[in-house]
Amino acid sequence: MQEKGTISIHSENIFPIIKKFLYSDNEIFLRELVSNAVDATQKLKHLASIGEFNGELGDIKIKVSLDPEAKTITISDKGIGMTAEEIKKYINQIAFSGATEFVEKYKEKDNTTNQQIIGHFGLGFYSAYMVADTVEIQTLSHQEGSAPAKWVCDGSTSFEISEVEKTERGTDIILHVSEEGEEFLNKARLQEILDKYCKFLPIEIEFDEKIINQPNPIWTKAPADLTDEDYKAFYKELYPFAEEPLFWIHLNVDYPFNLTGVLYFPKTKNEFDFQKNKIHLYSRQVFITDEVKDIVPDFLMLLHGVIDSPDIPLNVSRSFLQADGNVRKINSHITKKVADKLNELFKNDRPAFESKWDDISLFVRYGIISDEKFAERLAKNALIKTTEGKYATLSETREALAANQTDKDGNLILLYTSDLGAQDAYIESAKNKGYEVFLFDGPVDSHYVGRLEGQEEKTMLKRVDADTVDKLIAKDEQIESVLSEDETKKVKETFEATVNNTTYTVQVESLSPSDMPVTIVLPEFMRRMKDMSKSSGMNMGSFPDQYNLVVNANHALTQKVLKGDDKSKELAQQAIDLAKLSQGLLKGKDLTNFIKRSAAIVAE
Repeated sequence: MQEKGTISIHSENIFPIIKKFLYSDNEIFLRELVSNAVDATQKLKHLASIGEFNGELGDIKIKVSLDPEAKTITISDKGIGMTAEEIKKYINQIAFSGATEFVEKYKEKDNTTNQQIIGHFGLGFYSAYMVADTVEIQTLSHQEGSAPAKWVCDGSTSFEISEVEKTERGTDIILHVSEEGEEFLNKARLQEILDKYCKFLPIEIEFDEKIINQPNPIWTKAPADLTDEDYKAFYKELYPFAEEPLFWIHLNVDYPFNLTGVLYFPKTKNEFDFQKNKIHLYSRQVFITDEVKDIVPDFLMLLHGVIDSPDIPLNVSRSFLQADGNVRKINSHITKKVADKLNELFKNDRPAFESKWDDISLFVRYGIISDEKFAERLAKNALIKTTEGKYATLSETREALAANQTDKDGNLILLYTSDLGAQDAYIESAKNKGYEVFLFDGPVDSHYVGRLEGQEEKTMLKRVDADTVDKLIAKDEQIESVLSEDETKKVKETFEATVNNTTYTVQVESLSPSDMPVTIVLPEFMRRMKDMSKSSGMNMGSFPDQYNLVVNANHALTQKVLKGDDKSKELAQQAIDLAKLSQGLLKGKDLTNFIKRSAAIVAE
């Protein structure tokens, strides 16, 4: 028996469209064909389980074969197979109706539109034509008494069905590789694709006489059946060069959508690492993509691991549809599970939570400022860390510091540093007053401090170098100045003449004699504007720096400046340059002069 016919479309343009709009991702042909083989095998297993197939299943592994000399790639399964009539139904009709409408409607559209539409029509098998001139199917149905059949098509709309010698149940897909697809006539290249897309398929895959996959990865198992070592070993397999994860979440949902997976919390080292290949998306154990934007909230892109869901609508290039309701539900569920895991650790093992805080604080803070639902669930248990290495929640901090760090207006003032080294003198000054200083030196902390202020009433955060410590936490008691009104005026005029720069506003204040003789501060409001604009990429050129240069009226150096001679002017300049140096503002010629002057003073 031999039959010739025409594939059920009314346009010659279907194959050029497939090649054009999928060619950039042509390696997916192997994923599609192996996945089809897995489907055929699983269908047979299901029929056997319900008593509709009574034959022997036997060895049901799928085999991928390469013959470089014949220029063929063969994908063989021992699944349900097809009859000649089923070939006509499932192959020739391309599994969709209205092909003419499809071609006419989308052939003039842009590449993105076709990428989004093409997968709705079940074209996975036809991805073979991205690498093959001719595709051949040899198949024998599982149905008793069926005759084997052969189907051949050269990429046009013409096909041929004939009988073939085949005694084993299942289907062989034979690709006669085109000149354009010759890169795939390479064992290493095929191994690379199989490792990428088929590593965890649920049926054994054989290539080059080796089984290349794990049919039962850990996310398909019950958490109760797994040990910590199982999770760590799987992580090492996914990320062989990464440090051991801190902890993990096992996802397992079957309503109102299906979702499984394992998400790992890595050590972040207080820096963003938004590499796009950290979380892998699977659909029924087939690798889909490592671009999981929208499925996973932005702040959780710092996590590693695997998500598997058949409920994310996919096109043939396997990118999910962002507007889909299930995507939003999955996003929300993952956010909730992560927050629940962190709250559980906080409540059940506070020491362990604190020990991990430095590694997880970045994405927790990023989540709190970017995702309101996450913030609602976790903000109260988020920790802040002192420069002494002690941890507490914001509410715990309020209770502990209220007596000492409340200003005259009833505001709790939390002092913080963004740079332990550069701001050390300011930190020491605050600690000399008995004040606690907190560490906020992460890439999102310029935004996070504002979020903290909104979390509790009458709470303000001020960077420790934003003003003199007595002004940062203004109390009713005042330090008396040793200078008269006239002396204060003279000191102010001397320093104004010395600095000679409108960037600096000179103030003379009554501070402790042990404080620095001159302090340069950038007010908190201006500092936050600069920090936030920098982190968001905005241009602050229209907001020039305006520093306050604070002279300590009670410092011994100030008394020497009052003399008004050349030596006192040199001391004023030296004190100003020291203050600039502490803020990283002393540069160029001014820095050179400061070094020369310092050497001369030391030599006296």
